[in-house]
Amino acid sequence: MGWLTKILKGSSHKIAEGQYIGKYDDERIWEGPSTVVDPWPDSDHEDIDRAIALSLAEEDQKDQAIALSLAEEDQKDQAIALPLPEEDQKGKKVLDDESHLEEDEQLAKALQESLNMDSPPRYDHGSLFPPYPYLYPSGYRICTGCNAEIGHGRFLSCLGGVWHPECFRCHDCNLPISDYEFSVSNNRPFHKSCYKERHHPKCDVCNNFIPTNAAGLIEYRAHPFWSQKYCPSHEHDGTPRCCSCERMEARDTRYLLLDDGRKLCLECLDSAIMDTHECQPLYLEIQEFYEGLNMKVEQQIPLLLVERQALNEAMEGEKNGHHHMPETRGLCLSEEQTVSTIIRRPRIGANYRIVDMFTEPLRLVRRCEVTAILILYSLPRLLTGSILAHEMMHAWLRLKGYPNLSPDVEEGICQVLAHMWLESEIMAGSSSTTVASTSSSPSSSSSSSSPVPTSSKKGKRSDFEKKLGEFFIHQIKSDTSAAYGDGFREGNKAVDKYGLRSTLDHIRLTGTFPC
Repeated sequence: MGWLTKILKGSSHKIAEGQYIGKYDDERIWEGPSTVVDPWPDSDHEDIDRAIALSLAEEDQKDQAIALSLAEEDQKDQAIALPLPEEDQKGKKVLDDESHLEEDEQLAKALQESLNMDSPPRYDHGSLFPPYPYLYPSGYRICTGCNAEIGHGRFLSCLGGVWHPECFRCHDCNLPISDYEFSVSNNRPFHKSCYKERHHPKCDVCNNFIPTNAAGLIEYRAHPFWSQKYCPSHEHDGTPRCCSCERMEARDTRYLLLDDGRKLCLECLDSAIMDTHECQPLYLEIQEFYEGLNMKVEQQIPLLLVERQALNEAMEGEKNGHHHMPETRGLCLSEEQTVSTIIRRPRIGANYRIVDMFTEPLRLVRRCEVTAILILYSLPRLLTGSILAHEMMHAWLRLKGYPNLSPDVEEGICQVLAHMWLESEIMAGSSSTTVASTSSSPSSSSSSSSPVPTSSKKGKRSDFEKKLGEFFIHQIKSDTSAAYGDGFREGNKAVDKYGLRSTLDHIRLTGTFPC
């Protein structure tokens, strides 16, 4: 091959490599190889052609030998490559080329970027599409508060939904709830402090939240009529309670402190009867009430308003009668005694204390079966009237010669009369405006039914006084004692069924209520 080499070296062909000119998507220009014209004669070309032909024949033989060798090598490679799929089935992954690796790396990079960004990134390559796709999560979270997508930011999961932190707000103050704990009412969230302010009961006395007991439960006391709630501790810490309406006095509230230690709220003081002379008009009303029932009391029985000490002393000197403990507020006397009575309204000082009491002793002489009726002073008009109606019934029974009755029968029928008077007063108060307008009408007839008795209290009766009358009726109906409570309910049932007169006749004959 040396001659061929020399010949080839003598050749003057020069080949230039092609060049790629341009960038990206611009026009591409290919520059072909440059040539130089050869000055050799044709005979020389023939010799050269023969030499090339011989050389090519030798090269073909060598190529065939190499091809046979390569075929043998391929068979060996196939034999080696056969076990590879078995390894793949065991969990190994075969990558054909490096392009797959690069593609996976790009996808992982795009996923990481999407998780760290709140919105799709913008690209400055002048194209509508990013080089890598922006990946959203598989499921979208919708805020229960604003109904907007939450995205990849912080969120709260509670009350069966997901929320933006700023959308989870207290139903009371409308501020976001950032506390770890919160309260729920009617499936609405509250700050614990807002819920306590809105739903936790407050004491009507101290105006503080009613504390929980040792078991963690809210425990309080409640008045059965006034619906007043207060802390249990106020029953033992000296908190004043009105001796008339029985309500606990709220802190910083003024009340009248009586000389016998009783407390009277200012609302009850407004209609309170304070001395014997002031009570006489009410006494006449009660007598008229009995006359309306055909139960007129013929004898003139003294009525005295007294202090609690004088009432207790008279009760000790009385041989007969039943007393409503723990405190007696009225008494029908049958024995001769000397009683200290209040002759003039006491004076109230600047700090709401009784400063002057005007009393005088009065000797009671027995002229009949009843010597006097004593009533505790400073009670509201309706309560004083109901006590007076009760004691008047005791007097009526004794004056009419009724035998000694059992406590439940005598006290029961007396409570029935007190209840009847209270109901008549409440009805009169509620219909006083209608009665006044009817009586002033020129078309009204003089033969109409008897007029409804009106209150002796000057001026219009207040709403509280009406409520107070309802409370006194509630007291009679809900009394739990055997004589005053059970006796009233049995006697009232008999009066409703047979009437007052028939019930009284049955009591005179048998000493019991009719069944």
